[in-house]
Amino acid sequence: MPGARNDFAVEAALLASTLREAGELASGMFGSDLKSWVKGVSSPVSEADIAVNHFLEERLRSFNPDYGWLSEESADDPARLGKSRVWVVDPIDGTRSYLNRRKDWSISVALVDHGVPVLGCVYAPMSDEFYLAERGKGATLNASAILSARGADLDLTRVAAPPSILDRVAKISGGTAGAPRIGSLALRMCRVASGALDVAFAGGHSRDWDVAAADLIIREAGGAMTELTGENLRYNCPVVAHGVLVAAGRPRHQALLNALARRPVFNANAPI
Repeated sequence: MPGARNDFAVEAALLASTLREAGELASGMFGSDLKSWVKGVSSPVSEADIAVNHFLEERLRSFNPDYGWLSEESADDPARLGKSRVWVVDPIDGTRSYLNRRKDWSISVALVDHGVPVLGCVYAPMSDEFYLAERGKGATLNASAILSARGADLDLTRVAAPPSILDRVAKISGGTAGAPRIGSLALRMCRVASGALDVAFAGGHSRDWDVAAADLIIREAGGAMTELTGENLRYNCPVVAHGVLVAAGRPRHQALLNALARRPVFNANAPI
């Protein structure tokens, strides 16, 4: 954008320190007897989600009150649509895992500028995975540079997806195995960025807060995350839902898109 600032170093430092503290808050409540409830049809929420959300909002919005706010655990304020820059937040991604005392949950925050992530941070305190990316400056895991896995082959032991999607992908490769389900969608996608996984899929129910930070982290690590059409995601739109998504290193991502175009196998109603 004309005149837009391209350096977000100050915000990156704020984001990193804030997520470290948010991780301490969430970890301190982990495993305790928390109140929880269900919103919508089947989405769990806990006291920890709300506490972390309040902490993140107070800390991040105090930096620049003119930045918009979009969080899974905040009432949607349409004023965000008029903001060029918006914090996109999932205070605990993988609440079901969190409540079941599993370790595969994370905190995910992105700063979106004109619909595109420019900062992304995903922190999984229980597995000590701290992913951070700034647009044009690469991605890191625990302060070390990361790159997505190379190649274009499809090894189902290195694919993470909802079971219904994994079964359909197996039709392409003829395999049957898959990586364990990862409760946090953001963490699942980030493990593609680090090369721990070759491919990750999301079903047709992901929202901006699930994937905005991971989207940038994957791209800065040399990968891609798109709809099955190959279309890149836009954020901070009136509708924040997305279709089935696939993430992988660029050659493998393109090979998958080509294979799926020849043999469509997906259902947008798959869980995330």
